Amino acid sequence: MKRTFSLDHATIERLRMLGSRWGVSEAEVLRRVIAETAAAEAQNPVELLDALHASGQGLSAEQAAAYLGEARQDRQN
Repeated sequence: MKRTFSLDHATIERLRMLGSRWGVSEAEVLRRVIAETAAAEAQNPVELLDALHASGQGLSAEQAAAYLGEARQDRQN
């Protein structure tokens, strides 16, 4: 499907530069950027945090307490 867009000069230059750097067409640059942006916006921060906690890759209770202690000290200085 074809579409026509009006873009300012700076955006066209960025589009060309990314296409050249990535070795793809300008249309492919747009597809990639749109897909990545849509995926990023679809992520719910609370769900991401829950997934991090469930994965076991977050801080342990001891590490979190140590971090909070350091942060409190930094704020007092």
